[in-house]
Amino acid sequence: MSHARSEYTAFRSQAPELYDAILKVSQQAAKAGLDKQLLELVKIRASQINGCAFCVQHHVLLAEKLGVSADKINLVVVWREAPQFSARERAALAFTEALTTLQGGVSDEVYAQARAEFSETELVFLTSAIGVINLWNRYGVAFRWTPAERPVRAAS
Repeated sequence: MSHARSEYTAFRSQAPELYDAILKVSQQAAKAGLDKQLLELVKIRASQINGCAFCVQHHVLLAEKLGVSADKINLVVVWREAPQFSARERAALAFTEALTTLQGGVSDEVYAQARAEFSETELVFLTSAIGVINLWNRYGVAFRWTPAERPVRAAS
């Protein structure tokens, strides 16, 4: 098991201006009207690819709070084989994988699929959301931020 080199809270206190700037960019896609559930699926998928345990857990917990089904959260890693995902979600996830791995860039097919589901403006904001989660992942992986523990639910 890896041990944290530093924690997320340390990043906030060590570089507050940087933290605030990245956070502000992180919020723009939702402010522009992209669906928050879809954005969380995108962030989970990019974080899985990048191996950022902190970000995977963080966005799983946020997705749950937003009401994303457990099936979608659990199956996002194999979204191509799972029928739960809409055409729009599939386009966003394919675009996420292309922009996260950058192996061969974004193919014409993946771009056309994304463009069929998103307006030009939406695609700009989706691209920014994918780019910024990749940035967060770089910090989380570099410093091995400890994933948050799932909050304990009170007994009924």
